[in-house]
Parts: sequence; structure tokens; C-alpha cells
Amino acid sequence: MQRCNASNRLDRLPISRFHKVILAAVAIAYFFEFADINSFSITAPRLLEVWKVSVDEIAWVTSLSFIGMFIGALLAGWLADRFGRKRALIWTTLEFSIFSLAAVFSWDIGSLAAFRILTSAGLSAMTVVAVIYVNELFPSAVRGKYQAYAIVIGICGTPATNFIASGVVSISPWSWRLVYLWGALGLVVLVFARWMTESPVWHENRGDYAAAETVLRDIEARVSAEHGPLPEPAPEVVADRPGKAPWTLLLRRRYLLPTLLLTVMWVTQSIGFFGYSTWAPSLLAKQGFSVQSSTLYVALATVGAPLGAGLSALVTDRFERKWCLVAFGSVIAACGLLYGLTFTPVMIVAFGFLVNLFERGYTALGYAYSPELFDTRTRSLGTGVSYGLGRLSNAAGPLIIAHLYTWSGYRSVFYFIAAVWLAGAVVLALFGPRTRDRRRAAAPEPAAA
Repeated sequence: MQRCNASNRLDRLPISRFHKVILAAVAIAYFFEFADINSFSITAPRLLEVWKVSVDEIAWVTSLSFIGMFIGALLAGWLADRFGRKRALIWTTLEFSIFSLAAVFSWDIGSLAAFRILTSAGLSAMTVVAVIYVNELFPSAVRGKYQAYAIVIGICGTPATNFIASGVVSISPWSWRLVYLWGALGLVVLVFARWMTESPVWHENRGDYAAAETVLRDIEARVSAEHGPLPEPAPEVVADRPGKAPWTLLLRRRYLLPTLLLTVMWVTQSIGFFGYSTWAPSLLAKQGFSVQSSTLYVALATVGAPLGAGLSALVTDRFERKWCLVAFGSVIAACGLLYGLTFTPVMIVAFGFLVNLFERGYTALGYAYSPELFDTRTRSLGTGVSYGLGRLSNAAGPLIIAHLYTWSGYRSVFYFIAAVWLAGAVVLALFGPRTRDRRRAAAPEPAAA
């Protein structure tokens, strides 16, 4: 029999320096993930000029990058379950940083594509592990808020990268390479490694109760030294040891339905967001805007991203996450459509700002919502598979967008993107389970202190 009490003991802890160190490490990992994830899209307009690549070649590189993301997300679940959340987070951050550095030295579109595929695998893997890590170490009553706080800091990597790109990509024929050098700075996360701790929930799930107890006592000692005596945790729950989760477990009805729902959520988010963010600079350049202007407009629009993550922090633990996702997705559909119907610079920036604001809020909500639909045994597997399938779906997204642009023009791309976002909102509204009552039941009131 298994004694399951790690979650209850963590849930009654007040937020302390221990949590803030974890938050800082995850936020910095997110920062360079968001800094790096759109590196190719913001250098692509320059590559159109320097390497004479075509729109179709850009589409193929982007598509292959999402295949890399799919593989990375699947590997992330295995890494997190086999070696632990902390190690997996560090390893995946190292992976995407090293291959972003390698991209600096790419010599043609083929070599750059190879490095981007490997970078993308690391980016996706890191995201899956970070979502699980925060979910298991933060009290359930406030984990959504702190997940959003990490993204508020992390998402600043997007406008930072865009502003850097707008200033350097046009300096010389080689200066676009500096964008990938910037993305390689994710290695900074190593500074926090010594203060990070492994998830006791992971130890407990493996049946290593001694290690779980050691980690829990260390965490409790650090928190009580800061806040004084801790309240008693909820009584332990006795259950059979879950053991390893085989892939086939997700085919059972209990896990299949949330996996399918989250797959739809991440598919529509991936195609909808990356369809917009990946193609906006290139499509604006094709419509007659200069490379510098198109990059600057996108950079100004991404200022809305951290504000959107901040907005999600205000609503994620106060309202039902399902309905927040539905509302945000619907607003993104409307703003994304309006973005494609205007060629006035002010309106391009305004609607782009709103798309970034609500999309990053949507992502923060999704990161908190996804692991809540699974138990400890299937959390890594279910989150990794659904997130990975979402990224894999966008291997087709750029090809669809390139086809739409070639045959129907600029605006058809944004009609398609708006329809995808709206479809995701409708599916969540109809089939998404509520998780607010689960959080209330799982988390005693002192945890919010």
C-alpha cells in the first residue's frame, strides 16, 4: 500500500523563499524559451533577402520545427518520470540553449533547419517539464496564479527578442545570427540549479518514500524558519502504489477524454498562435512593408504579451479556468481577424497587441489547466502527449498558411486563424471539465497564506 501525503503537506505551506527560487528558475527558463521560440520567424524576412529562400522553404522549416516540438514533448514526459522533474528541467533547458548557439554558425537553410528542429525539441520538452514542476511544488489553491507569474516574467523574452531583432537584423548580411546567440543564454538557469529541489510527489509516486520524506522535511524546515509553525496537513490517503504509466493507459476512458480535449486545446492554440506569430513578419514584408518596419510592428505588438500573462494571474484562481479559456480564445479569434483586415500601421500594432495580450493569457491558463486533468501517475504522460500532439499538428499549419496565401491572398490566412481559435473555444465550452471545485477540495485555506 502507498501512503500519499506529499501533496497535502505541500498544499498547506505558505508561499516562501523556497517557492520564489523555483519560480525564478522556471521564469528564466520560460524567458529564453519565449525568446527563442520565434527566432526563425523574425529572422525569416532577412533570410528572404540574404539567402534568397522562398516562402515555401520558410514553411517547411517551420513545419519541421513543430515535428521537433512533438518529439520533445513526448520525450519530456519520459524524462520527467524516469529521472525527475528537476533534472529534466535542467537538461531540456541546456538542450535548447546549446542548439540555439549552434544555429549561429549555420551555413545554409538546411543546416539552420536541422538546428531549429533540435532547438524546438528542447523548447517543447522544457515547457512540459516546467508545467509539471510548478504544478507539483506549489499549493493547489494558488498554483495557477504562480504559473502565470512565471509566464509574466518569461513572456518578456518575446518583446525583448523582437526589439533586439528589429535593431540588429538589418545591420549587415550576417547580423541576423545574433538573434540565435541571444536565445542561447538560457544557460543562465544553471545558476539556480543548486537551490532547486526535486518534487517529493515524484519520489512518492515511484515508491521512494524515504527520499520523499527527506525532501519534504527540508522544504518544511525552510518554510517554517521563515513563517513559523506550520498548520497540520490533511490526513494521508492510503492507495495502491500506481507504478509506471504505460502509453496504453491513455486509451482508458478516464484518461482518453481529457487527453483528447487537451489535444484539441493545444492543436488550436498552436495553429492559431504560431500561425499568427510565425507568419506576421514575413506576410507584412510581402505586403510591401520593409523588413525593419514589419519587425518593429510585431515587436510593438508583443508588448501586450506580459500584460496578458498578468491578466491571467488575476483571474486564474478566482474563476473557473475552463470559462476563462473560452473567453480568451473567443477574443483572440476576433482580434486576429481584425488584424488581417487592416493595413494601417496603428491598427496593425493595436490588434496585434490584443492578440498577444489574450493569447499569452490563454497559454498561462492552459499551462495551469492541463496537468489538473490528470492524476500523479499520468500527469507527465498525459500532459506531454496532448501538448506534443498540439505542436505536431502545426507541422501542417505553416503549409496550409503558405497555400492559403499563395492561392487566396493575405486576408484568407487570418480568416483561417480566427476560425481555428473559435473552434477551440467551442470545444472547451462544450466538453471541458471544471477544475475549480477540485482545487478547493484539495487545498485547505492555510495554503493560500
